[in-house]
Formats: sequence, C-alpha cells, structure tokens
Amino acid sequence: MNIGLTGGIATGKSTVSRMLVQRGAALIDADVIAREIMEPGHPVLAAVAKRFGQAVLHPDGTLDRKKLGEIVFADPERRKALESLTHPAIRAEMKQRLDALEAAAPRRLVVADIPLLYESGLERFYERIMVVYVPRDLQLARLMERDGLSRDEAERRLNAQMDIELKKERADILIDNSRGLDETERQIDEFWRDQGML
Repeated sequence: MNIGLTGGIATGKSTVSRMLVQRGAALIDADVIAREIMEPGHPVLAAVAKRFGQAVLHPDGTLDRKKLGEIVFADPERRKALESLTHPAIRAEMKQRLDALEAAAPRRLVVADIPLLYESGLERFYERIMVVYVPRDLQLARLMERDGLSRDEAERRLNAQMDIELKKERADILIDNSRGLDETERQIDEFWRDQGML
C-alpha cells in the first residue's frame, strides 16, 4: 500500500513522516530528492544555473538556496520556470523508488512525502492522500519562527502553495498537528490500527 503525504510548509509533515517510519513504513521524501538533484555535477543544477545565472551558485559550485528562494518566491513566473526544471526529475526518481519498494515488500506501507502534491497534480499516483494540517495563523507563526522570516516573506511562501484549508478538504486521511505531539501520535496510532498494522 502507498500513501501520498502532504500539507503546507511548516505544518509538520516531517514529524508525521518520522512517526510513520518509526512504526515500520518506508519513506520517499521529495525534499531529499530535490536536494540530491541540486548537487554539483547533476544536470538539473546545471540547467538551473543556466536559467537563473551563476549568482544562484556559491563559489564552490553548490546551490545558494537563499538566493534562489529570493528570486523564485518574488516572481510566480520564475517559480514556474524552476518547477519545470526540477519537478520532472523529482517525479521520475520518486516513481523509480516507489516501484522498487513495492516490489521488494508489497505489504509494507510506502509513504511519499510531497509538499506540493496537489499543486503538481500527483494525487493520482497514490492510493490515498494524508494531509498534515494546522490552521493558517499557526502555520504562519511556525514558518516565521523556524526560518527566521519576516511576516511578508512568510506570507509570500504560504501564498506560493495551495491554501491549507483546500488541502484539508481534499484529504483522504487528515492529521491535525495543531494540538501537540501526543495528540498527533494518537492520530497516527489510530491510522496504523485502521490499516491492520498494529
């Protein structure tokens, strides 16, 4: 069985994916793959540097994430241009890993952690979608604190994603991560039991 795990930035997807892995799920993390394709020597990083200029690279050839973020979060067209370079490579790698895990252990739960799952139209690739939810005001506060962003910067990043309330409405499985870790653990245990895994 596989599920797509999503939510919004700073809703706690990593916390939930860690809880699922602790219970025996296999994890495919889109953010990890996104970092891998931006390593020096990877053709995707070369394409990004060609499109956005050498200013997005540090002197050692590694990606200057802060600089790239400033460029793409300030301009929706540039963000779409970046996504057109990165998303196909991320999708292909995720599919390859999903197929390998399902072939190796067909009864094991495979969790694909994909922040932009709905935005990228990927829900059709997964049996069910789990959304990690917190209300927008809490999401904004967590993002500002976590990343040291101003309110305006944090709002821009939230606005670059589908609204968390819309994701909540579309969820097959909803995990409310706004009431503390113990409550989140309880919801994950309930989900795990419902899958017949406890």
